[in-house]
Amino acid sequence: MHILEAIFLGFVQGLTEFLPVSSSAHLRIVGLFLPDAQDPGAAFTAVTQLGTETAVLIYFWSDITRIVRRWFQSLSGKVPRNDPDARLGWLVILGTIPIGIVGLLLQDTIETTFRSLWIVAVVLIGFGILLGVLDRVGRKERRIEHMTFGGGILIGLAQVLALVPGVSRSGATVSMGLALGYTRAAAARFAFLLAVPAVFLSGFYEAATSLGDTGAPFGVVDTVIATVVAFVVGFVVIAAFMNYISKRSFMPFVYYRVALGIVLIVLLSLGVIQP
Repeated sequence: MHILEAIFLGFVQGLTEFLPVSSSAHLRIVGLFLPDAQDPGAAFTAVTQLGTETAVLIYFWSDITRIVRRWFQSLSGKVPRNDPDARLGWLVILGTIPIGIVGLLLQDTIETTFRSLWIVAVVLIGFGILLGVLDRVGRKERRIEHMTFGGGILIGLAQVLALVPGVSRSGATVSMGLALGYTRAAAARFAFLLAVPAVFLSGFYEAATSLGDTGAPFGVVDTVIATVVAFVVGFVVIAAFMNYISKRSFMPFVYYRVALGIVLIVLLSLGVIQP
């Protein structure tokens, strides 16, 4: 594949990673309409997510460093173990375990069966509707400082669903946060923090295991370029998204997900694209 295609896919990754529309689904779909008409693959998706998660590190740097510092201080007793930031540190650790275990156990299925466009279309619609319902009925009262161990673990379990393209990491975790009564901003903030260790571990693992794979659609240079583009675009998007959800609902994303899922089903049914 050409560098221009890698740049385009990096742009798509950065644009969609933080929105509840599924970046992995979009990379899977747009890859079919590029000149080589190939699925970029789960490995390419995981590695380019390193770029967007680096954007999270920078955007939330003060939050992350404070949480890490307070977590270490809680171990030595310098701060109470029930300190909100120390608790967030534990919740990020505990919430990462489920997706790590399931990701390793189902790696082959994730890279093959789960990438079927029929599955992508169905979950785009299904989880889009779920997000819309929860956005309407959720109490949206609790702040991130009120995050409990039970709530954090449930959101961590919801993150596992992101292994299926079309679900959306932010969509699944934010939906669970809304169901538990957290504000949109609090749910999104915790979702982004929770994703950092999972995405970095997955990205580095895929980078190590796919290095030198001559059958991969993208080479090392192309993937690195796409990752850099994803970082730049992702940083802009995350700032805009956090500002947006502090004032508005998720409904535009719900409508988009449902519409995209329906279009996919029509194209698949007509044989225009293959699953």
